[in-house]
Amino acid sequence: MHIALLGGFDLVVGDVPVTVPVGSKRLLAFIALNGRAAAPRSLVAGSLWPEASEQCAYANLRSALSRLRGIGRKALEVCPTEVRLAREVTVDLYRARSLAQRILDPHVPAEDLKLNAATVDKLSDDLLPGWYDEWALPEAEQWQQLRLHALESLAGAFIDAKQFAGAVAAAHAAVQANPLRESSQALLIRAYLAEGNPSEALDGFERYAHRLRDELGLRPTPRLRQLVDGLQWPHSGR
Repeated sequence: MHIALLGGFDLVVGDVPVTVPVGSKRLLAFIALNGRAAAPRSLVAGSLWPEASEQCAYANLRSALSRLRGIGRKALEVCPTEVRLAREVTVDLYRARSLAQRILDPHVPAEDLKLNAATVDKLSDDLLPGWYDEWALPEAEQWQQLRLHALESLAGAFIDAKQFAGAVAAAHAAVQANPLRESSQALLIRAYLAEGNPSEALDGFERYAHRLRDELGLRPTPRLRQLVDGLQWPHSGR
């Protein structure tokens, strides 16, 4: 049994997605984000239904548990005072988070990570996109920051190893996650230059400069501009 939180919620048994009611999805996602620790029922009810009275919140929790029938119910261990994830359930976020932490660990040699294109894919999805619950948003932001740093580190490692396709893919994934983040843009430009594509490096710089100006009224830093010095077309103004 597997719970997917990256790229959207899904409960999968074997290779078959299981249909889950909306309220029960939120319950499963909340418990999955709590890790392997047990969550008190009071915390679960208050977090999932913060605007309801305590009595109504508890009633909503009981309803969400009752609608989680059959296979879905087996994803949880339910006690009178707490709820936890069943031990046999895997969660994609746990594995992706562990991968990102290993990439960022300076004591783990790059060759031990067995980095490839699939590594980028594992770090390319947002956590529960489109969910705006107060308990989900901080987790989503924390995951985004972790995966951005991991993708940037990954792009740098690929450049050093002269694996330029992987470098571009990793840097591009970071840019997609946060188009205004200059460190990611710098790595994408470096990757293009390293593989011998100065026109793509320049195009990327120009797109970033325009977006930065239009959305924030800012200009790229001198450090980023230095990466494309000498590539600027005479008719184009920076």
